[in-house]
Amino acid sequence: MYYTASTLNGFLADEENSLAWLFAVESDGTPELSTQLGDVGADVMGSTTYEWVLREERLLEQPGRWQELEYLGDRPTFVFTSRDLPRPDGADVRFLRGPVAAALPEIAAAAGGRDVWLLGGGDLAGQFWEAGALDEIQVSIAPATLPGGAPLLPRRIGPDALRLRRAERFGQFAHLTYDVVR
Repeated sequence: MYYTASTLNGFLADEENSLAWLFAVESDGTPELSTQLGDVGADVMGSTTYEWVLREERLLEQPGRWQELEYLGDRPTFVFTSRDLPRPDGADVRFLRGPVAAALPEIAAAAGGRDVWLLGGGDLAGQFWEAGALDEIQVSIAPATLPGGAPLLPRRIGPDALRLRRAERFGQFAHLTYDVVR
């Protein structure tokens, strides 16, 4: 499941990998994250998202804080990277190198039959798409635009491959859920 937020014109982050635009949007009425994540057994992110989370949440300076965050908690987290990155104390963070397809058995085993949440990184979500491992896209569209930045999903995926399951309004966000049709 790729669950993320995007600007109206399809960017996840600005040119400096900042999500400041997202936090400026009124969030009253947004779904509870715990409800949205429901049956998630493992998280997956790219190194840019991971480094942003470390920096914004000050996770290296505050040991043990990782487990306190609702969107991280005690689930195993896989980070695709080509660099050596720090790991917060007590966090179950596993670094992966190489193609998504090769890592899928390890990720699935860690998830224990539950969902895998791709949280950020449109290119990484595209790699899951190409590996045949993306089954759902949930995106909350915010009333904001950016002149550039990290795209929502930089792949060509035709309308025959996505089926709208649900469209909801949460405050200022339009939340769309698509099933991926293979």
